[in-house]
Amino acid sequence: MTGYYRGRARHMTAEHEVTTTRMYSSVLSPERLLELYRWMLLTRALDERIWRLNRQGKVPFAIPARGQEAAQVGSAYALRAGHDLALPYPRDLGVVLVLGMTPLEVLLSALARADDPSSGGRQLPMHWGHARLRMLSSSSPVGTQIPQAAGLALAAKLRREDSVIVVYFGDGATSKGDFHEGLNFAAIHTLPVVFFCQNNGYATSVPQSLQMAIPDVADYAPAYGMPGVIVDGNDVLAVYAETRAAVDRARRGDGPTLLEAKTYRLLPHTSDDDDGRYRDPAEVVYWEARDPLPRFRAELVAAGLLDDAVDAGLLAQAQAQIDDALVRAEASPIPKRLLALDHILADEIDDGSAALQR
Repeated sequence: MTGYYRGRARHMTAEHEVTTTRMYSSVLSPERLLELYRWMLLTRALDERIWRLNRQGKVPFAIPARGQEAAQVGSAYALRAGHDLALPYPRDLGVVLVLGMTPLEVLLSALARADDPSSGGRQLPMHWGHARLRMLSSSSPVGTQIPQAAGLALAAKLRREDSVIVVYFGDGATSKGDFHEGLNFAAIHTLPVVFFCQNNGYATSVPQSLQMAIPDVADYAPAYGMPGVIVDGNDVLAVYAETRAAVDRARRGDGPTLLEAKTYRLLPHTSDDDDGRYRDPAEVVYWEARDPLPRFRAELVAAGLLDDAVDAGLLAQAQAQIDDALVRAEASPIPKRLLALDHILADEIDDGSAALQR
């Protein structure tokens, strides 16, 4: 994958393609720009800690987010946390942090503790879910959350709510029927949903060239009658601006958008993956030079909003927050074996007869 979008976005429609250039830095105040950076910094630091815990044998499985922080943080920052509904995919550490999950809750999931808000320690780590935050639990089969998002968007429309549904997935999910069914249904019914694809160029080990015969995921959008937007997924401000535009469009009642963030994962697919078998090390080096975190740091320094002392202080704060969360998570009780089947089957079955008699 060599395409790289710097400060621009391509908008695909059924009629034509439009390329726009924006000064994304004018979208947010200096305070909010630094807040975006803090979220990216926390995401990176927590991701690194979980990876180390896996290597120490304390976390059985890890799905790293390194390299995709800008796509995750920038898009989630455009949502109304606790109001809009999000369906994250397992790599979305930055998304869930911005939307309100704490490092403690993330580590409770990673360590499979009883107080894990996602599943009480039942799910694989990083299969996020949080009822209070309106974040739906994901499952391991790839792409199943996409038609679910269309259904949630239909429910929101029927209830006349102004909430927007944002569903996240990787480029590999676009090879599933769930992707095409979800987009088609959402477009037909003009539903308030944003389909956010983090295209890192690989479906686990399969490169994009062996997944699709088109250069961009957004090329699918015109066939379903919705806008398709390609954004530089390593530019947090560009991601924020384009996600905000898609969310506003959905909230106005103008229907869905397919938003493709071009990015790259800098670590293996998971802690069980050997990416050296399918990726050229030179390719990884190429993308490390385009790491979104130092890139945004350099932009903030150039704008006079950040210096080394402030940066070191922000990193120390993030590390201290993670240290405290890890102590508390490791001290948290493990799930009881006798409760393993709770929430799997219904305690009582409602056959609907009571409703029919009313």
